[in-house]
Amino acid sequence: MGLFDRFIGKKAQPFIRKEAPTVIINKLNSYTGKNRKYKEFSRDGYEQNSIAYRSINLISNNASAVKINVYSGDDKLENHELISLLNRPNPLQSQVEFFHSMISYLLISGNSYMLRDKEFGIPKELYLLRPDRIEIKASSSLIPDYYCYKIDNKIISEYPVDKFTGASQIKHVKLWNPLDDFYGLSPMSAGAYNIDQHNMAGLHNVSLLKNGCTPSAMLKFQPKDETGMTATLSDDQRAAVLNDLESRFSSVNNSGRPMLLEGDFDYVQMGLNPKDMDFLELMNMSAREIALCFGVPAQLVGLSDTTYANVAEARLSLYEETIIPLLNRIESDLNEWLSPLYDGDISVRYDVDSIPAMQEKRRKVYENVSQGVSNGIITRNEARERLGLEPIDGADSLLVPSNLFPLGEVNDSTDEEDNDTPVDSEGNAKYDQEMEMAYGTKAMLEEDVFDNEQEAEARSEEIGCVGSHTMDKEGQEVFMPCNTHEEYDSLIEGSKAVSDLKFTVTSGMKTEARKGLDWRKEFKRGGTSVGVTRANQIISGDNMSADTILRMYSFFSRHEVDKQGQGYNAGEKGYPSAGRIAWALWGGNSGFSWSKVQRNKIMKERGEEKAEADALKVGDMVSWDSSGGRAKGKITKIVRTGKLPVPKTSLTLNASEDNPASLIRVYSGNEPTDIIVGHRFATLRKL
Repeated sequence: MGLFDRFIGKKAQPFIRKEAPTVIINKLNSYTGKNRKYKEFSRDGYEQNSIAYRSINLISNNASAVKINVYSGDDKLENHELISLLNRPNPLQSQVEFFHSMISYLLISGNSYMLRDKEFGIPKELYLLRPDRIEIKASSSLIPDYYCYKIDNKIISEYPVDKFTGASQIKHVKLWNPLDDFYGLSPMSAGAYNIDQHNMAGLHNVSLLKNGCTPSAMLKFQPKDETGMTATLSDDQRAAVLNDLESRFSSVNNSGRPMLLEGDFDYVQMGLNPKDMDFLELMNMSAREIALCFGVPAQLVGLSDTTYANVAEARLSLYEETIIPLLNRIESDLNEWLSPLYDGDISVRYDVDSIPAMQEKRRKVYENVSQGVSNGIITRNEARERLGLEPIDGADSLLVPSNLFPLGEVNDSTDEEDNDTPVDSEGNAKYDQEMEMAYGTKAMLEEDVFDNEQEAEARSEEIGCVGSHTMDKEGQEVFMPCNTHEEYDSLIEGSKAVSDLKFTVTSGMKTEARKGLDWRKEFKRGGTSVGVTRANQIISGDNMSADTILRMYSFFSRHEVDKQGQGYNAGEKGYPSAGRIAWALWGGNSGFSWSKVQRNKIMKERGEEKAEADALKVGDMVSWDSSGGRAKGKITKIVRTGKLPVPKTSLTLNASEDNPASLIRVYSGNEPTDIIVGHRFATLRKL
């Protein structure tokens, strides 16, 4: 009968679970079959085998120590009922104790059972049930009918299973079993032979020591009677001979003493001696196989091994190949079993980034992708993707290694000196005049004109409109933000120069700008051509327009979070970081403070008032400065203390009582968009 014939035209039969016998060693030269159950695994494997004990605890200890977080969508929560439940699952166990036990059960038996105190509704407590006390009742369906909890074959409780969803008050976490639809396969099943071999070899060595390292042997005694015929010893005679030999030649104190035989005694060695058998090597071989079954590098259980260069590499392998896949399994089960009980898009996630063993690898990955960006091999967004970060606007262009300019912003010249040539103030003024004549605005070419539609649309999201439109630039079609140029003009109208205000840069800003240019040339990272342009404007010392002031303030507000990155501060590894160099190009801390003061002057001239901490609420329409001018939107969320993550970005805003943080849905004209941005109240104006 073929494989598929069994399922065609046949009535489904009730599932019957059978255990196959596992061959074990109970003597060095004989084998017997034995059904391996939870108690045997626990006693013979976990309790009596040092390698299995060490492997299980190594996995359980490290896995249970990984922090587990609760999220609402992409927002990490600090307070939630599920957080409290996981932190203290029940009065007897902490989170670490609970998950240590759960994982240990899983590794010993292949099965682990979690029980919540309520079948429906929000649970208050979680418990673990011993695997050998759970019996799965099932018919022909692959979904169990119910879980039966027994103690000493007495049914204590029964927990039904929903026939359509598989949901139950019990969550069964199991390892895959190729021969059983309902019960998981223990790693000890695969390693049973080696565990028994390791145990018996150890017992042999212990017995050998107890016998004074005396090898097994046979004494031949063939006495003869008066007629010369072979005689037979009586029971009393045989016992007397054995007692005499044991008292004179056995025990540790008599080890190595020569044996003096008299009369008709003859000594015959039996089997192999300990040197020939080399039981130490046998135990080491078995120990390696046991560790292999659990996915633990041999180095971590005290065995010599050349697979990994050092313990750090072995520990990294343990996390990557064993612990993290196990955590992913548990995370998935928790999200399927617990998360749907709570309102909102609630989920649990293990914080694998906090694992110390993974940090060195992440550092190497960061260095590799950073080098790839610097060499023009991958884009910044491709690098961010490999680091597990969200993409950002304007980071999809390859960078020229010499100066890290986006390729779309580099002219046809390949002369390195031309690429390093600063943009002077006269050239900037001429450029502004040309743009003013063409469009009646001060739009900056390097920020608002693009060679592809995708970048223009990304820019639209930033300044508060949607879509893109085309324009002709020196016979070449280029793209600009917003569906029409009229809409674009209306958004940036407010960024035009204000009256006759003068904005003169400070000496501190010039020092920082020069430092930024020097750093960028030396380290080949940090900033863009816009930042280089801004640095040269600052160094030139010319009066700046209101438009430039607002752009500067917008840049500093968006990139203040870069101060939290590695290498921003002197003395840190990687200093100066790309963020620190970009910050310097725009004038550094002096430029940030200066732009705040000048921006307030502009706002005062326009008659716009700052939004106070208690002046805004959810639902209010507000406006703010973007690098392309004034944008507007509706407040959807406010956080007055703590941190506020901005969805679909790596940005987190710090909120305080005097300067709360908010999420805002961007509007294009009078219509809401799908774009969500984050701003603190200090940057907002109420409409």
